[in-house]
Amino acid sequence: MKTIMQSSIPITCPREILLGLHMDAQQFATLLKEQSAMTLFREGRLSSGMAANWLGVPRAHFLIKAMQEGATLLENTQEDFRRETNLL
Repeated sequence: MKTIMQSSIPITCPREILLGLHMDAQQFATLLKEQSAMTLFREGRLSSGMAANWLGVPRAHFLIKAMQEGATLLENTQEDFRRETNLL
């Protein structure tokens, strides 16, 4: 099995934001991670496979969520194919 290096990125967040969102720090971190993965996927900076792997979910689940949130998936163009395969 291939070992993947992990990095942690500390983020400072005012307590008022957590209180206003009715979240604890872990819930907020999960939200930020999910939103970041989705945004980077939409921008073409992460493949769906990489985003799903980062979130620890099957690729099919990530793609379903992306479609539910209005993301445009593949449009059967060479650019889409290249983007998805180059980022693997």
